[in-house]
Amino acid sequence: MATFLEFPLSAALQKRLAAAQFLTPTPVQAEAIPPALDGKDLVATAQTGTGKTLAFLIPVLQMLERSPGTNVEALVMVPTRELAMQVHKQYQQLCGALGPAALVIGGLAEKQQLETVRAGARVVVATPGRLEDYLRRRLISLNHVRIAVLDEADRMLDLGFLPAIQRILAVLPRQRQTLCYSATLEQSVAALVNQYLQQPVRIALGSTLKPADSVELQAFEVGGMQKGDVLRQLLSGETGRTLVFARTKRGTERLAKQLTRDGFAAAMIHGDRSQAQRTAALNRFEEGRAKVLVATDLAARGLHVEDIRHVINYDLPNLPEDFIHRVGRTGRAGACGLASTLVSGAEVFELRSIERALKLSIRRRDFVPADALRQKPHNSLASRTLTAMPGEVFA
Repeated sequence: MATFLEFPLSAALQKRLAAAQFLTPTPVQAEAIPPALDGKDLVATAQTGTGKTLAFLIPVLQMLERSPGTNVEALVMVPTRELAMQVHKQYQQLCGALGPAALVIGGLAEKQQLETVRAGARVVVATPGRLEDYLRRRLISLNHVRIAVLDEADRMLDLGFLPAIQRILAVLPRQRQTLCYSATLEQSVAALVNQYLQQPVRIALGSTLKPADSVELQAFEVGGMQKGDVLRQLLSGETGRTLVFARTKRGTERLAKQLTRDGFAAAMIHGDRSQAQRTAALNRFEEGRAKVLVATDLAARGLHVEDIRHVINYDLPNLPEDFIHRVGRTGRAGACGLASTLVSGAEVFELRSIERALKLSIRRRDFVPADALRQKPHNSLASRTLTAMPGEVFA
């Protein structure tokens, strides 16, 4: 499909897509939307940042356009509050006269969520834990759901939501359409697909275990006390938004506060922050009032902020695949991005293990301390010597 105009969508939906500047579908959208519009079950895997949200929202919106109603007819389940809020925001952007979706997540007052449901919301965007709680207390009915979407299915299972998902799917009508989107199709996801999807169309685009080609990868092997210096120099030379990953909640707090003391406009997100604090931090970052967002792997998936230019791994992730999800926050939808990784001590060997597991080769760059720069005519991070791993040669 060259443009969204070639999809068999209602004139009203076509108009809203054009107004939102959605003109050309990404590959996953071009592959996934036609069978979804035909009412077929679907399982799609693709690299992060390829436009999977719109790939399932368009079929949902088209289904709602066909006939009016006041019951919940579409259910979207996602792993995190932040992702739920971003899916909800994109739906609200495109829904027109279809009415608002209900956001069912923890951390927000349930009164407003339930009022939206009772007012006739036809779409529910939810995290499994809060939705199951509402079902158990009989505060919501899913008896009329016609489309169920599992977004970031592998992440939901990683977070232990499988029992909740199974109980939720068990109360949905048997005659429904189910769309499953996942970064990977590991064994647990495959079992879920086999149990709950009926002869699904299978779509796989590109490798989900490697970064997009639009992301440049680089690493700095430094002494433990130099990590902060490298980070500050990288941030000082960056004009766009930067997402910095730390491994722990305490490390995120410490790093964000230090960057603020150093004069950087920094915000932070981690699991111990209240939903109001997390939302405020994300809004500051999206609006450009904070150029740096420091986060745990809570932000590694589902966080979509336009124009994140640079991702910095201040600490390595626990799992190799989380490295892919982290760097996937930049270089989205074909844009160019940069991902830097800082390692010292035993982390050097951990990074090499990640490279072997993911079959990656990350360029090593030398770090020139700031005091040495005063005697050098070039910028330490713009004109670097490349340091190869044993047996590797870099151009």
